[in-house]
Amino acid sequence: MHRIIAHLDMDAFFAAIEERDTPAVRGVPLVVGADPLGGKGRGVAFTSNYLARAYGIHSATPISTAWRLSEVARRAGKPPVTFVSVDMQKYARVSGEVMRIVRRFIPHVEQASIDEVYGDVSWTGSYEEAERVGRRLKAEIHSEERLTASIGIGPNKLIAKIASGWRKPDGLTVVREEEAEAFLAPLSIRVIPGIGPKTEGLLKAKSIKIVTDLRALTLHQLEALLGKRGVDLYEKVRARDDSPVEEYSELKSIGEQETFESDTLDSHMLLNQLDGLVRGVLDRLHREGFHSFRTVVLTVRFADFVTKSRAHTLAMATDESAILRREAMKLMLPFLDRRENPHRKLIRLLGLRVEKLSCEMTPGGLLDRLFT
Repeated sequence: MHRIIAHLDMDAFFAAIEERDTPAVRGVPLVVGADPLGGKGRGVAFTSNYLARAYGIHSATPISTAWRLSEVARRAGKPPVTFVSVDMQKYARVSGEVMRIVRRFIPHVEQASIDEVYGDVSWTGSYEEAERVGRRLKAEIHSEERLTASIGIGPNKLIAKIASGWRKPDGLTVVREEEAEAFLAPLSIRVIPGIGPKTEGLLKAKSIKIVTDLRALTLHQLEALLGKRGVDLYEKVRARDDSPVEEYSELKSIGEQETFESDTLDSHMLLNQLDGLVRGVLDRLHREGFHSFRTVVLTVRFADFVTKSRAHTLAMATDESAILRREAMKLMLPFLDRRENPHRKLIRLLGLRVEKLSCEMTPGGLLDRLFT
């Protein structure tokens, strides 16, 4: 039996919850994110409803930019944007309810994020029956949670995910296996996972703009151009993806980040912020049930929004705060001098995350547990 995979993506999830719960913000452009502080705010928009997206405000838009776009709309006689703060506890609670509904309809699922989930619906036996299950699922979510979702159904996770974004909001798109290559052909190369802004720029410089253009390259040409990623893209642009729906997909990393009120290069202030990130990451590590990590990743965003990440993998797993602090500091110090920051640019954001997580207790952690 051929695989049939569904991908469900909640529509403007955070904003939709706020509209549902607060009648005053219904039917107006809405952004959930940092306080814009009259255009001087820091941080980003977490999400926006479709009215705000029409103004050019999307996820990860700097909140100061969102404010300016709102002001442009207001001066043109359009409704200004309403900004509301993030309530992650509420969104996580609603996400749990949605996922419980999904599991009533699809037994084998993989939650990909707070607002999206893959489901293996091969058991339905046909695309027609899979579509009926999808429609009933959408109706149940709307009935119980008063929220809309968009669903894509296809022969693999790649096609299902792209299809779920095809007719947003409240869409349902079915792409059969024999239709998959034609479905991808006219789309922008950006729809293919693994093609970000930098790779898109590289390819567009070679007049490669849509999937058909990329498909014209041979495997050898793609590998020469993009290395191992080129081999992966060769398969994806041909609608091939054999990645499984993993019911208990592991948390890949745990991280924290902080956007500063003022851009800075003050080493004392940055090291203090780094200490706070270390404490936050370790606290989350233990709350999530992990006992150790091996890889430390530091992210620095400069005042001009250029973002760089540097990582180091330890020889042995650990959960010691002193080791995490030491490794984080070693990664950060080059950003305070000419090694990583030759133009002495100010820093607006620090992020710290740990990867290669393990639930097994380290020897030091085990001793601590035995003697405390």
